[in-house]
Amino acid sequence: MDRFLLMRCFVRAVETGSFTAAGRDLGLSQPNVSRYMAALEEHLQTRLLHRSTRKLTLTPEGERYYAEVRLILDAVEESESSFRNSVEPSGLLRVSCPTALAHVFIMPLVPAFLKRYPKLGVDLQISDRYVNLVDEGAELAIRIGHLEDSALRARRIGLFERVCVASKHYLDQHRAPKTPDDLRNHDCVIYSLLSSGSTWHFRDAEVPVAGRLRVNSPDAVRQAVNAGLGVGYGPRWLFEEGLKRGQLRLLLSKHMTPPVPIQILYVANRLLPQRALVFMDFIAGAFARIRVLNASQQ
Repeated sequence: MDRFLLMRCFVRAVETGSFTAAGRDLGLSQPNVSRYMAALEEHLQTRLLHRSTRKLTLTPEGERYYAEVRLILDAVEESESSFRNSVEPSGLLRVSCPTALAHVFIMPLVPAFLKRYPKLGVDLQISDRYVNLVDEGAELAIRIGHLEDSALRARRIGLFERVCVASKHYLDQHRAPKTPDDLRNHDCVIYSLLSSGSTWHFRDAEVPVAGRLRVNSPDAVRQAVNAGLGVGYGPRWLFEEGLKRGQLRLLLSKHMTPPVPIQILYVANRLLPQRALVFMDFIAGAFARIRVLNASQQ
C-alpha cells in the first residue's frame, strides 16, 4: 500500500471532516478512503479517528500523528515547489492568533493577503489557548509578550500597550482610583480567559480584582466598559475608539507596565516554507503602519 497516499487521505479526512469530502478532493471514492484509513490504522497498530454518522474526531494518538504528517506533507510540497522553480507561494498556511488581535487587526488584512497570493490558503486558528507549535502543526503563532521557549524564534511586529480605563458615566458615580490597590474597591469587568486570572498586573503591584460581570470575549469587555459597567483592563487598541471620542478615560497611567512586544513565532529548527515568510513580511509591513501598535508613536 502507498504509505504517502494513506497519509494524504488521513490529512484530508481530518481537514474536511469526512471520508466523502476527502475522497472528493483526492479523486477517490468514499469506500476507498475508508479502506485506506483502516489500512493506515492497522499499519500503525493504533486508532487515529473516532467515527460517527455525523463527524470524525481525532483520538489523542491521531492528533499527534496529524501534526507530524502535516509537517511531512508540507515539506514535500515545498521541496517539489522549489524544484519546479515556482516563485509564487502556494499551499495552506496555518497560523494561530489571540482573539482580540485576530478580530481587530489580522482578519481585516486577510483579503488583501489572499488577493496578493492567489495560490495560498490560510487556516487562521483564533483562540486565546496556548498553541504548541512543535506538536500541533501550526507553522506560525502570533503572540503577545516576551519569548520564553528556547525551541522557538520570534520576529517582532509591534508593541502591546496595556491600559486601565473607565467611562465618564462610571467615574461620575465612583471616585477614580489613584493607586492600583484602589481597584479592590471598584467594580471591574473581568476577562475570564486572561492568563493571570482575576489579577491585574501593574508596574509596581499585582492586584486581585473583582466585579459583577465576567466575560470570555475581549470585545464584550470593551462593550461593558463603554456601557459604564465597570473598570476595564486590556490592550489599548481595544479601547482606542472610546478614548478618541472622549467616552473613556485612562486610569493609573503612571502605574502601567512597559509595552511588551507582539511577535510572530516559529519553530527554530524547522525550515519555514515560502508561504510563512511572505505572511510574516506582509503582516509586519501592515502593523508598522498602525499607530496604536507602535508605542513609540503614541
